[in-house]
Parts: sequence; structure tokens; C-alpha cells
Amino acid sequence: MRNILLTVSYDGTDFCGWQRQDKSDLGKPVRTVQGEIEAALEKLHKQPVKLTGSGRTDSGVHAFAQTANFFSPIDSIPAERYVPALNAFLPDDIRIVGSKEVDEDFSSRFSATSRTYRYFIHTGNPFASEMRYVWPIHHKPDLEKLNKMAGYLRGELDCATFAAAGDASLSTFRYIEDAHFYADPKNPEVIVFEITANAFLWKMVRSLTGSLIFFEKSRREPEYFKEVLDSHDRSKAGPTAPPTGLFLYSVSFEGERRHV
Repeated sequence: MRNILLTVSYDGTDFCGWQRQDKSDLGKPVRTVQGEIEAALEKLHKQPVKLTGSGRTDSGVHAFAQTANFFSPIDSIPAERYVPALNAFLPDDIRIVGSKEVDEDFSSRFSATSRTYRYFIHTGNPFASEMRYVWPIHHKPDLEKLNKMAGYLRGELDCATFAAAGDASLSTFRYIEDAHFYADPKNPEVIVFEITANAFLWKMVRSLTGSLIFFEKSRREPEYFKEVLDSHDRSKAGPTAPPTGLFLYSVSFEGERRHV
């Protein structure tokens, strides 16, 4: 049995998130990224194959480079050939962009040391083709002020303020390596919020993005964001940004693995 690591890109618009679900609340089958890839793996292997992802993206959230691994009973397929082999069975809104063999004890979830998300915010009037992938806010925020607020997102932090109701995490502490805003060099009307942490609470990135934009537009001083962060009070957070602009950008397996 070989352990194969996949790098996966997907448009999350028409998915109910990454995680496989047997049925929706209404008792109907739901479409998930994990479910589609496992169905393709079963077609290829002629038997069920379990896929382990590095994290769970929510409904409507996209990925440039999600990672996931599985154990293959087939020795005849070179590891890199899983890219075209699986893409032949997958829908167009999921693409396998990389595949390689990894150590037997490797886990996409437990071996990951950090995850990076990017959130794309359109400050003007996006084209129709962009609407799935940006959050239109129709004003130009002060990047300097946004980055002063984001500067408080460093190190080991209790992020309870920005956890969605119903988050089942045992701890609300996360280690944030970096968080900052920058102008997209490809489009002057787009700004990007990039954040890297060991892991994230449920809807945490969307809550942070929505809060930061809301506080800046409300002309709050950066210190106010620090007060909200330190309050650990969900009711003090701003509106949650929509899923459309959010991408899981990369997963790292280098360096120190922290808790969670």
C-alpha cells in the first residue's frame, strides 16, 4: 500500500464544503469535494478508498492548493500519474494539480504545520465572471489602518471572538504566524487579506475579514480591534464576510507543528 499525497484545486461555489456528508438535513445527498474525489478514487481502484484532507473548507469556499492523502492498493500506477488518472473521472470544478508518494506515517491533517488563506476583496464593480471569487464592498478602505489592525494577529491567541456559533473545537487558541492586507498586483481594484496559522476555527477567516473591513469603514481605531480580540466575546465581532472571496491558498508541512 502506497501513501499518495494529492494537491487539489477547486471552485467551491457548488459544493457543500470539503467534508463528505452522507445526507443533508432534508435527507437528500449533498455534493462535497471529498465525496467527489473519493468517488473518482473508487472508480480507479474498483473499491472504496478513504481520503484525508488537511482541513475542511466551508460551503462556497475555494482552494488553490488543498492537500489530501490516501492509501492506494495499486502499485502499477506511478505516483505522478494520479493527476491525469483522477482528473479523467472528476468534474471540471475539481482539478488534481499534483500527486506524489509520501511516507507511510504521513497525514495531510496531522503532519500539516500551517495553512494559508487568501481573501479577495473587490473595491469597485467586478465583472460577472469575477463574482464567484471576490467580495464586492464598493469602497476603498485604508490599507494602512487595516494592516495596523491585522498587526495584532500575531502569535498564540485566543480567537474565541471570531469563532462561529457551534464551533466544536476543544480549544479556541490558535497560533497565527502572519496576517496582512495588500493590493492585488493583477487588479488595482482588488485587495487581498492573507493569513497563515497552524489551524483555524470554524468560519474564523471570514469573521476576521468581515470584522476588519467593518471596523475600518466605521472609522474605528486599530486599538479597538485589539479590544474586540481580547474580549473573547463573539457578539463584539463585525459581520461575517461571504464565502465567495475565500481561498485555501497553501498548506505547509515544514517547520514546527503546534497544537491542534
